[in-house]
Amino acid sequence: MPNSNIQTGQDWGAVNVGRASANRVNVPKSAAGVSRLKAMGLVSTERKFGAGGNASAHSGVGINARKIEESDELKHAKVDKNLSKAIQQARMAKKMTQKDLATKINEKPQVVGEYENGKAIPNGQIISRMERVLGVKLPRPGKKPAAKKSGA
Repeated sequence: MPNSNIQTGQDWGAVNVGRASANRVNVPKSAAGVSRLKAMGLVSTERKFGAGGNASAHSGVGINARKIEESDELKHAKVDKNLSKAIQQARMAKKMTQKDLATKINEKPQVVGEYENGKAIPNGQIISRMERVLGVKLPRPGKKPAAKKSGA
């Protein structure tokens, strides 16, 4: 005997997909509408804890920019013209190209070009490798010649 209370898992009732007009709440679209609802007491607002509290990230921008502009310590030390001329002359005396010198010191050709143009930041290891390959003593950057003391 078939049992008539078997549930089939089908619900044939009406389903409203999308916006239901029966349960819809009217939300004011303008500031005037919000203030009208506040005045009637239907809407209350709360300030979130710490809302807008990230002003510290942007407050000191003018001060920091001014400090950077005032300081002159932002320039890197560049290769001296004496060093760049000495590298170029020693390389030409050995009849080497910038690429040849670069491959012998295990650097890129752009590095040798920057040293010869005076645009590179001096690196003692690279300069010593150039000295070894070129077989000359190159003038070292950053060392100021000391004033000679006159001894009488």
